[in-house]
Amino acid sequence: MPSPLALIVGLGNPGAEYARTRHNAGEDFVRAISQSFGVTLKAEPRFSGLTARLTIAGQDLRLLVPQTFMNRSGQAVGPMAGFFKLEPAQILVAYDELDLQPGEVRFKEGGGHGGHNGVRDIISALGNRNDFYRLRIGIGHPGSRERVSPHVLSRPASEDRERIDLCIEEALRALPEAVNGNWPIAMNKLNSFKVE
Repeated sequence: MPSPLALIVGLGNPGAEYARTRHNAGEDFVRAISQSFGVTLKAEPRFSGLTARLTIAGQDLRLLVPQTFMNRSGQAVGPMAGFFKLEPAQILVAYDELDLQPGEVRFKEGGGHGGHNGVRDIISALGNRNDFYRLRIGIGHPGSRERVSPHVLSRPASEDRERIDLCIEEALRALPEAVNGNWPIAMNKLNSFKVE
């Protein structure tokens, strides 16, 4: 039986200039959880991030938004996982996914980093363990490698923003099943979702 989640991480870059950019889609998801459940993310220096504690579907959970830059996300996740003695399978990491279009969103169990520097750093910080869960929020690919960096660091057009936000809302609806470790149900609910 899969273990319930204990930590949900939302990846992004800190600072107002990066707020609501494509690269901060994971952070947007965790902020949506905190709003939905009425908890406040507060700075926690020992975990280099913003954290909150809450209960979802009967499970005691922590939220984490690293305040390192994206490619150093493991500096927040590693210490928090170590302090609370968490196994990777108790962690869900939410992040932006170039290989999915805006309006597409997927849960995934384990796997490689897929070129995502935040995920790469977390795998390294967890002792090269990659068996944590992921929430991949589609942001679309700009078409060429040279355009990836400006693409992810910019804010999406309003139509794409709306699609990303609808995916975040749908992920919130599937979250209680995921939190309880009912991954087949959670994945079935979410992975068939697509904004038309």
